[in-house]
Amino acid sequence: MSPMNVVFVDDDADVRHANAQALDLQGVSVQACAGAREALDILTDTFPGVLVTDVRMADMDGLALFRHVRRLDPEIPVILITGHGDIEMAVGAMREGAYDFLSKPYAPERLLAAIRHGTAQRRLVLENRRLQAQASGAGGADAAESMLIGDAPAMVRIRELLRHVADADVDVLIHGETGSGKEVVAQVLHRLSRRRDAPFVAINCGALPESVVESELFGHEAGAFTGAQKRRVGRIEHAHGGTLFLDEIESMSAAMQVRLLRVLETRQVAPLGTNEQRTVDLRVVAATKADLGDPALRAQFREDLYYRLNVVTVNIPPLRERREDIPLLFTHFAALAARRFGCPAPQPDPALWRRLMAHDWPGNVRELAHVADRCVLGVQPMPAGASCTTAPDAGSLPERIERYEAELIREALAAHDGDIRGALAALGLPRKTFYDKLRRYGIDRRAYVRGEPRTGAASGGTSS
Repeated sequence: MSPMNVVFVDDDADVRHANAQALDLQGVSVQACAGAREALDILTDTFPGVLVTDVRMADMDGLALFRHVRRLDPEIPVILITGHGDIEMAVGAMREGAYDFLSKPYAPERLLAAIRHGTAQRRLVLENRRLQAQASGAGGADAAESMLIGDAPAMVRIRELLRHVADADVDVLIHGETGSGKEVVAQVLHRLSRRRDAPFVAINCGALPESVVESELFGHEAGAFTGAQKRRVGRIEHAHGGTLFLDEIESMSAAMQVRLLRVLETRQVAPLGTNEQRTVDLRVVAATKADLGDPALRAQFREDLYYRLNVVTVNIPPLRERREDIPLLFTHFAALAARRFGCPAPQPDPALWRRLMAHDWPGNVRELAHVADRCVLGVQPMPAGASCTTAPDAGSLPERIERYEAELIREALAAHDGDIRGALAALGLPRKTFYDKLRRYGIDRRAYVRGEPRTGAASGGTSS
C-alpha cells in the first residue's frame, strides 16, 4: 500500500519530534515543520496526503495556515490540534472545511485514525481529478485502470497484467468470489485494449433460462422457431470487434459449452435457422466464482473448454485479503452514494473503521458498496454492529446517549431481520417502550425486513 503522507506543523520542537517519531513507527511518511511558512513551501495542489497543524503558534497560527491551504487547494485534508480553549474555534474551522480536529491531550491512535481516513479521502480526490483530466484528454488507459481501486499488491499486479495482455488477442478467464469485481476487471481490460471503441457485451450465463440461452448467444433467423417473427442478432455476433463477457460461465449447460468451444476455436457463429457461418472478431472474457482448475470443483465443466479459456487467468483476491484497500473503497463508494442520493457524505468514527476492517466481507466489494449506501442513507447499521455517525463526539451527554440507544435498536432490528419479538427479547424492552423509541428516533422497522423495500427511515435527532 502507498505510504500515508503527512506534513506535521508545530513550533514546539519536542512535540514535533515525538509525533513525527510515533507516526514514522506506524509507517507514515512525515515531513515535520517548525512553522506555517515552512509547510506552505511543501504543500501543493497535488500533495497526496494530509496536513496536521497545531493551532497556537507564533508567526502564523494554525487557523491562518488552514485558510492559506484552502486557497491553495480546498480539498487538502487539514487536521487541527487544539487546546481546550480552542475547541469552539476549531468547530468553526470545520464549518469552513477543516477535515478534523483533535483536542489535547489526544491518543496516538486517534491521530493515526484521522490521518488514515484523511489520506483515503485525499487519494480519492486526486483519483477523481485524474479521471476528469483523462476524460477531457486524448488518452484513456489511466482512466480505465482507475476503475480498479486499490493499492494492495494483488491489485497492483492485476493492473500490470491487464496492461500487458490488453492488446494481445487472447481470451481471458477471471476467477473471483461473488462481488469481488469480475465484471469491472473485464471492463478495464476492454477499455485498455484496441477494442475499446467496439461493443462490450455482458451476459450472465446463470441468469438465462435454458430455453432462451441459445437464441441469446447465437441469435436466430425469422421463422427459426415458433414466435421468431424477425431476425435477431445474438450476443456473440453483436460483440464483433469488441469483447464478449460471459459471467458465471460454470453454470453453462454441457450443450452450450460445446457450441461455445467451437466459436472459440473457429471464430465463427451459426444463428438458429441457418447453416451460414458468420465470422466474428472478438475477445472472450469468461468469469467464474468456482476454481475451474480443480477437477473436483470443475464438476460438469468441459476440460477442453477450460483449457481453451485458460490462456490468461486473472485471480481477484477477496476483500478480506486486501483489507488495506477498505478505507479507500469505502470513501469512494460513500462519495458516490452521497452524490446519487443528494446527501452529505458521513464522517466515520474510529470505531466504525475498526469494525469495517475486522468484518469478513463475504459479499466482497459489492457488499462494501451497499454498506456505504446504507451509511449515507442512515437506514441500517454497519456490519457486526458498526454504525455511521457524522459527529460522534458532538452534543450533550443525554444527546450522545440517545444516539447510542438508537444505534443499539438498529443493531437489534438488523440482527433479527426486523422481527419485533426478537428485537424486544434482545433489548429487554416492553413493547410500548420499544415503539415509543422507534417513533422518537424515526426508525422504520420495515427497512430491516429482508425482501421489503428499503424506504429510508428518517434519523430524527440521531445519526445512524
